[in-house]
Amino acid sequence: MWLRFTERARRIVFFAQEEAGRLGENEVSAEHLLLGLVRENDCVAAKVLKQMGASLTAIRAEVDNQVPRGDGRIGDEMQLTARAKRVIDLAYDEARNLNNNHIGSEHLLLGLLREGEGVSGQVLSAQHAGLEAARRIIAGFQDGKPIGDAPAAAPPANAHLLHGRDFVAIADHSKEELNAIFDLTRRLKNKEIGVLEQRRILEGKTLAMIFEKPSLRTRVSFEVGMFQLGGHALYLQPSDIQLGKRETIADGARTLERMVDIIMARTFAHSTITELAKYAGVPVINGLSDLEHPCQALADFYTILEHKGKFEGLKLAFVGDGNNVSQSLMLLAAKVGMHFAIACPEGYEPQFEVTELARKCAAQTGAEIVVTHDPIEAVKDADVVETDVWASMGMESEATEREKVFRPFQVNAELMKHARPDAIFEHCLPAHRGSEVTDEVIDSPQSVVFDEAENRLHVQKAVMVLVAG
Repeated sequence: MWLRFTERARRIVFFAQEEAGRLGENEVSAEHLLLGLVRENDCVAAKVLKQMGASLTAIRAEVDNQVPRGDGRIGDEMQLTARAKRVIDLAYDEARNLNNNHIGSEHLLLGLLREGEGVSGQVLSAQHAGLEAARRIIAGFQDGKPIGDAPAAAPPANAHLLHGRDFVAIADHSKEELNAIFDLTRRLKNKEIGVLEQRRILEGKTLAMIFEKPSLRTRVSFEVGMFQLGGHALYLQPSDIQLGKRETIADGARTLERMVDIIMARTFAHSTITELAKYAGVPVINGLSDLEHPCQALADFYTILEHKGKFEGLKLAFVGDGNNVSQSLMLLAAKVGMHFAIACPEGYEPQFEVTELARKCAAQTGAEIVVTHDPIEAVKDADVVETDVWASMGMESEATEREKVFRPFQVNAELMKHARPDAIFEHCLPAHRGSEVTDEVIDSPQSVVFDEAENRLHVQKAVMVLVAG
């Protein structure tokens, strides 16, 4: 088995045996191989890990902290566990794929990443070490590029569909374009594109963030996302920029386009977004308007994809106001083939034009769009149940009246019983606990609201990369 191992790879195995003995084990596990690998801290594998943003010290500390201790003694011929043998087999397979006749530290790393189980898999994942990223770095190294200057990750095949375009409404985009966003979201979130690779994608570029309405999740997710992509985010509050008041929207857009690469706007009126997009020569992203909240819908649907594995044939029930969030959700459901039902009080339905557009899209994907005034009808057999606040920002004067009108539309444990047993609950947050949703539901195992919140970061990174990368 060991004839094709390089001297460094053999030393890693020797170190792994020492680590097993130190931990009182009679066999070498995958975790011991990982400990041996990070001890050989100037090998190719160690350099690859560092390029992906991993800390060798942290890997060692975490494995040391999590692996169990045995009471055995090191023997003359310490054997490999079944998982360790699989790591070696996978290392051989990776070497063959690279047309290598030897087994080096880099192949052992690829074997560990492919095996991906147990403590070693968890620790590598937590350290942002991804299999595809490692393969690209190693392939680049073998082509003569030094580690640290690996090729950038290949963009999705259909990335060109969104390049240079605005992202202001779900209604503007095809199923293919939306799936390109979800595909890139997965690659970014799962670190298939490594941390250091991500930091080069929008390096030197600037995002202007216009906020007419303040928001925790929107600001933090865009600002952190731009930083992780290597760019800079500039926060513009209402006192900094008064579009349509201090100067025209057109003049503001033309000024910003000379200085920034992307504009994100969170506004009261959708017309502000569309006018920015009309006059700015750089991509404009809708962070929220009174018509749509497209980035939130992307995050909600990506969360569904993570928990359910698909869109087609599932049912999303929205209970509450036919507002911007519900309209983006309805349109996105129609585009990807998911059934959508909304239950709202009479007079609070989604806009007629939006509903008709959703039904037109649904006719092409097999989705069904239902607008009802009965929460039980909407939630019946739903795979996903979602709600939002009853009075959005700017509707404070209506809050008391809306509280009365919407009270029968609260999502509570009794209503959730009408959904499927494995249904998940979504809310874009912030939530008014005790109003549109009870603590019992939002804090239940069915709730995925904080997955949604995190996924705002990942989907918005994907959108920024696709429109400006």
